[in-house]
Amino acid sequence: MSRLLESAGSQAMRTDELDEAFNRRLFLGTAAMTMVAAQFGMIGSAVAQSGNESRATVPAIKPGTHNSFSSLKQIDAGLLSVGYAEAGPSDGPVVILLHGWPYDIHSFVDVAPLLASAGYRVIVPYLRGYGTTRFLSSETFRNGQQSVIPLDTIALMDALGIKKAILAGFDWGARTADIVAALWPERCKALVSVSGYLIGNPSTSKLPLPPSAELQWWYQYYFATERGRDGYDKYRHDFSKLIWSIASPKWRFDDATFDRSAASFNNPDHVSIVIHNYRWRLGLAEGESKYAAFEKRLADGPVISVPSITLEGDANGAAHLDGSAYAEKFSGKYAHRIITGGVGHNLPQEAPQAFAQAIVDVDAY
Repeated sequence: MSRLLESAGSQAMRTDELDEAFNRRLFLGTAAMTMVAAQFGMIGSAVAQSGNESRATVPAIKPGTHNSFSSLKQIDAGLLSVGYAEAGPSDGPVVILLHGWPYDIHSFVDVAPLLASAGYRVIVPYLRGYGTTRFLSSETFRNGQQSVIPLDTIALMDALGIKKAILAGFDWGARTADIVAALWPERCKALVSVSGYLIGNPSTSKLPLPPSAELQWWYQYYFATERGRDGYDKYRHDFSKLIWSIASPKWRFDDATFDRSAASFNNPDHVSIVIHNYRWRLGLAEGESKYAAFEKRLADGPVISVPSITLEGDANGAAHLDGSAYAEKFSGKYAHRIITGGVGHNLPQEAPQAFAQAIVDVDAY
């Protein structure tokens, strides 16, 4: 596959000892993996199959300009009653924005109006275990394995009568968008994914990493214990705030910004979903057999064929791979961008214009 590299001042710092370990953990059988151990020094970097022209320029916006959504709705979809924000014209091309942990829909509070003003219909759901999203039955297992949230997304699209959408997200939301794009490309017009290809294989997560890498996953090992579950339940506000600070070390968010998102962690199923998700990743909790066929396909590391843009902040404090490590996982039109200016893990909230611009651009591929 022919690809064009455009880079200025590329000085990515890498930790060689993590290469093989992350290769085993994330992409069993995929070569040339590297782990970013410090900030990228890349400016205007892009890897593209063909072109990278912008269809329209998204206007600049100061992060934190907005603090709420004008429209919050609720709809039954699959196993859930899904709470979601909506913005933009009802007949516009659809964009679904997917948040991660420990974040919520407010990660997109500045992105949504930018896209709405560009003519998009924007849907921003609370994932299972967050905000106003609830299980329809008390008997449903509170499952957090990687295939269920994509299925929730498909169910939401069906409930809203959406045949196809641009999917964009970060953290859990990026993984969810990746999976929908990989397994149901007919439902995904295009993809924007922060930190790239995040589809995992639990069997490789059982393999040990070098100590410096294991340290970055401390919270997962904490969650593996009952003390960790109880601690997260009791201190979920302070715990999540600590994660925000670690993952975005240069983002000076205020208490009000954090508290708006933290309110969604009071969901009665939040702790169960979070703990099951991380225990399942480590092979310490079983998934449900009805999802086994999906997980088998995901364990093979399926290639994503839809037009895609992957993003990375230059100050992401969370564990992540260099963009070159997963470029070959995207077989369609593709670009990778480093967003500079001290941008951390919560990229859409820290750099809303850049995130919205990627969505507009990938729609034009």
